[in-house]
Amino acid sequence: MLAYRHAFHAGNHADVLKHTAYVAVLRHMALKDKGVRIVDTHAGAGGYSLESRYAQKGAEFEAGIARLWGRDDLPPALADYVDLVRQFNSGGKLQQYPGSPALAQLLLRPQDQLRLFEMHPTDHKILASYLGGQPGIEVALGDGFAALKAQLPPPTRRGVVMIDPSYEIKTDYARVLAALREALTRFPEAVVMIWLPQVRILEAQTLPQRLKATADAQARKGWLLATLTVGTTDEKGFGMFGSQVFVANPPHTLREALAPALPWLAEHLGTPGAASHKLEAHGG
Repeated sequence: MLAYRHAFHAGNHADVLKHTAYVAVLRHMALKDKGVRIVDTHAGAGGYSLESRYAQKGAEFEAGIARLWGRDDLPPALADYVDLVRQFNSGGKLQQYPGSPALAQLLLRPQDQLRLFEMHPTDHKILASYLGGQPGIEVALGDGFAALKAQLPPPTRRGVVMIDPSYEIKTDYARVLAALREALTRFPEAVVMIWLPQVRILEAQTLPQRLKATADAQARKGWLLATLTVGTTDEKGFGMFGSQVFVANPPHTLREALAPALPWLAEHLGTPGAASHKLEAHGG
């Protein structure tokens, strides 16, 4: 796990899906005056230079955020997300990419709280220098899965949890499921967002159904699952060919926000003939 650096993948198709949904959720939560506690279990460095050697190695952002940059035909949820990415950049050039902490910070109100956890020491150091000490924000070097016990429920009884580990080790799949159960046991109304990679291993293929079953049993307002498939695996069956965002207790506005965004992303980020999208929801 500690070998993983998100800088290699910043701004790729998975980030676009994840962060579009994240922004839509945070926008909805801000419709009420009462404060929100946002807990990010795998915060990363907070923001990333797309001109760094890490980002340039695979240039994954070129098939992600770069394809949305400069467009004037984006569905509303995508346009809102891209506008925040623009705010993170100075001038009109795409040079930096905001991670989940940066996007949350851009939308944070005085009454809100942002709790960021990161285990990689280098990324934590960068994150702490960037956001540590700002009003309402706490940055910790530690296991975000374990941190949920102390963070939920928040005093305001309004909270969003973002869970997006690297899944470099297979135990992450079991820990994600356990974290959802933990969060909903402590706070059944929590909005819990989980990012999932589409890869051809058993744990990845079975986790969505297990998350649905957990939410059916514990979440007060059901669940939503957004899937964006952009391609296929390589000849040996390896590689990430898409991703998913699972949300327990999704805001009632989320499905409407993602419905036009997903087909647009499949068309413009995916490989013709291999790309697809799906939006499922239950309860609420």
